[in-house]
Amino acid sequence: MFAVIRTGGKQYRVSPNDLMKVEKLEAEPGSTITFTDVLAVGGEGHLTIGAPVVAGASVTATVIAQDRLDKIIIFKKRRRQNSRRKNGHRQHVTVLRVSEITAA
Repeated sequence: MFAVIRTGGKQYRVSPNDLMKVEKLEAEPGSTITFTDVLAVGGEGHLTIGAPVVAGASVTATVIAQDRLDKIIIFKKRRRQNSRRKNGHRQHVTVLRVSEITAA
């Protein structure tokens, strides 16, 4: 069984026991989060697509950790102007383990 959820402006295809990194959510490690913004639910030859969400469907996940991704370097250069700028960024993420998918 799988589900497509929407969080942080992105869509994720999840299955039970999946480990996923999403945009930072305000939650303590060990707590549970329920996503009700389920766009599709499928498995064993059937697929339910919401319009825009599947009524009564939810995905429950456990917060594993609050983490940061690897650093990315932003380097901008204007040629022949002796102008350049270097910047680094580490995105904050929440690590989740999907525990249950409930379909309507």
